Amino acid sequence: MAHWLFKSEPDVFGWDDLIAKGDKGEEWDGVRSYQARNNMRAMQIGDLGLFYHSNIGKEAVGIVEVIALAHPDSKAGDPKWECVDIRAVRKLPRAISLDEAKAEPRLKDMVLVNNSRLSVQPVTEAEWAIIMELSGAET
Repeated sequence: MAHWLFKSEPDVFGWDDLIAKGDKGEEWDGVRSYQARNNMRAMQIGDLGLFYHSNIGKEAVGIVEVIALAHPDSKAGDPKWECVDIRAVRKLPRAISLDEAKAEPRLKDMVLVNNSRLSVQPVTEAEWAIIMELSGAET
């Protein structure tokens, strides 16, 4: 199983919005970056990810699960743009801010720390374990 990070502006679509979608989840639409799209193409059903509030808060707040493989983005007028569907799994016991991630030496190579603009990014197994540890989440 791979791990990922999904960024969203909480005033547009936040953690509470995803929670409200329940088990049916939500299409992770609107991504217009080839690198982010390619990351979604690599995802498998059951992969887990961090839900990250960008711009406001700048923190990982919850864990999500990929529930549908990459498919055309229903809100794009162009079939080259694809997305996956995700659902909320659980809130992190404690949110992990970008500043905290940057201050953690074990996360120095994390994509979030080095390229915080990428909207959908991979998280290594080791990075996932560190975030779970820092947040107090059970693995």
